[in-house]
Amino acid sequence: MAKRAIIPPDFRAAADRLKMSPGIVSGDHVFLTGVTGSDTHGRMPDDAETQIRNAFEKIGSVLRAGGLTFESIVEMTTYHVGLRDHFDIFDRIRLEYLDEPYPAWTAVEVAGLRREGAIVEIRVIAHNDPDD
Repeated sequence: MAKRAIIPPDFRAAADRLKMSPGIVSGDHVFLTGVTGSDTHGRMPDDAETQIRNAFEKIGSVLRAGGLTFESIVEMTTYHVGLRDHFDIFDRIRLEYLDEPYPAWTAVEVAGLRREGAIVEIRVIAHNDPDD
């Protein structure tokens, strides 16, 4: 099965440095690498709301580069440092981006993430059916 990388221009440097694809098309699905809430300059904001919103915006950037939207998401896994401290904020922002039918979702509390200061990492799988 052929696969194709999705690399938005804003992700090129990180993709090259980390040797990864922000998104990979495989068959009828697109698998997105987990994203944290750093800003466009790579700085990690101190507040939860900004981090969470930045993460969803990054997801949107990869989806758009692949010709998809948030409506294409079928599964989401979120990793949280201090889940209960920011879950209400996360859920409110999540519902600004996602609508019915909501994707399957698993939220996991973790001890830490690769990026220093990150409180959330989000990875998604999207459906890439041109007949849909």
